[in-house]
Amino acid sequence: MTEEQLLDMPDACYMDAAQLEFFRCLLLAQRGQLQQRIDAEMQLMREFEPSSDPSDLGTLEEQRHWQLRLLEREKKLLDKIDEALERVARGEYGWCRETGEPIGLRRLLLRSTATLCIEAKERQERLEQHMRES
Repeated sequence: MTEEQLLDMPDACYMDAAQLEFFRCLLLAQRGQLQQRIDAEMQLMREFEPSSDPSDLGTLEEQRHWQLRLLEREKKLLDKIDEALERVARGEYGWCRETGEPIGLRRLLLRSTATLCIEAKERQERLEQHMRES
């Protein structure tokens, strides 16, 4: 099924077996691509060769720090993808964990790991903003 076919489906089909399978395949593809990027970054870090030049060493350490931050972010995303795959397996994928309402196909196509509908996410962001301002 293509994205266009998915979006053309009637509302009554929301998160039926075909749609769950579409998102399971999408999440697995994203997971595979992410795992390849993580593996490539890890390989680059293993090939790290220290230099005796202090300026080179500083640059290399800065790059290593950046790579570690990137790996940390990608690991968190990998965990979110795994959690989304678990929700697909349980038949809970696509439903807002706060309201129980549909998250929406377009939102899930943009952010396949979303757990909140737009309204719940906006409330969460307003609350976070309020907490930062207080």
